[in-house]
Amino acid sequence: MDQNMMFLVIIVVVMVGMMWWQSRKAKQQQGKTQDFRSSLKPGDPVATFSGLIGTVESVDLDIDQIVINSEGTLSRWRIQAVTEPPVVPNYVSDEEFEQQQNEEKAQEGAENAGADNASESETAVKESAEPQSDDQKAAEEQTEGAEDEGKESEDKTQEPASK
Repeated sequence: MDQNMMFLVIIVVVMVGMMWWQSRKAKQQQGKTQDFRSSLKPGDPVATFSGLIGTVESVDLDIDQIVINSEGTLSRWRIQAVTEPPVVPNYVSDEEFEQQQNEEKAQEGAENAGADNASESETAVKESAEPQSDDQKAAEEQTEGAEDEGKESEDKTQEPASK
C-alpha cells in the first residue's frame, strides 16, 4: 500500500509540473504575439488568420484596428486577427544546387592550391637558407623519386576505372 501511494503522488506531481510548464509556454507565446501587434507600423508585412497577406497601411491601437494593403486593396481588420506572415521557402532547382556545389568545390580547390604553393615556397626558402651535404641531397632525391613513382602507379590504377 505504501508503494502504491508513493506512485500515485509521483504521477500527480508530474502532471501538475507538465500543466505548469505548458501554461508558462503559452504565456510566453502570448507575450510575443502582443509585442508583435503593438510594434506594427506602416509598411510591415502581415498576414491574417484567415489567410490574407499584405502590408500595414495604418494602425489604430486605441480601437484595436489595422488597415492592410493587399495588392492594392485596402481592408480593415481587428488587430487580434493579425499574425506574422508565413515564411515562404526559396525554391532552388537541382541544376542550380549542383552549380552552387561545383562553385564551392572550385573555391576550396583554389584555396588549397594557394596553401600548397605557400608551403612549397616556405620549404624552398628553408632549403636555400640551410646548406646541405651531398649525402642529404642524395637522400632527398631518392625520397622524391619514390614519391613520384608512387603517384605514377596510382595514376595507372585509376585510368582503367575512369574508362
